[in-house]
Amino acid sequence: MAPDERTSEPAVTRWTTATVYPDMWVDPDDDPRETGVIEVVDERSALLESLRHYRLTLEMKCAGLDAEQMARRSAAPSTMSLLGLVRHLTEDERHFRRVMAGEDAPKLYRTEEDRDGDFNGAVADPAVVEAAWRQWRTEVELTDRYLAGVTDLSTLNAGYSDYGAEPGGQLQLRDVLVAHVGEYARHCGHADLLRELIDGRVGQ
Repeated sequence: MAPDERTSEPAVTRWTTATVYPDMWVDPDDDPRETGVIEVVDERSALLESLRHYRLTLEMKCAGLDAEQMARRSAAPSTMSLLGLVRHLTEDERHFRRVMAGEDAPKLYRTEEDRDGDFNGAVADPAVVEAAWRQWRTEVELTDRYLAGVTDLSTLNAGYSDYGAEPGGQLQLRDVLVAHVGEYARHCGHADLLRELIDGRVGQ
């Protein structure tokens, strides 16, 4: 079957702003992730740098898109969209602090009735997009505030996890932080594909 027979959507041309390496998002000198903000000298700094890197990647993959593009879903029956990913990772930031710091941080989008509310509620409304980014940045700042005050990766969780681990010895900070970084990395892969589907922009 020819490509134009598989979908009624217009063909999207692959493109990038990079001039040195055409498979990159931007040229290395223009990449905001390559700043050396965090000096990687040990396990903790490596994990924090990875988290910073993937958070920036999420923002980059959403840059320059309008509300309709942010809310555009991948392919039926999936409800995944870039806006949904922002909301989903906002929930994950809150989950991280709920588990490690024991904070009272109830879910913002997911409910027992709609466990995929972070994606289902990601509608093409500029106000919804603005609110999602504002909430994500708030949650990131609060997570970073917690991490700045804890240096020992063996610190035990102070709250309950969604998987039944109770406070006081079930989980170490390193375990939860690795999982948190992994969640971002996984969804940045989704974001990469979603962005190329939307307007053809490619890159690492």
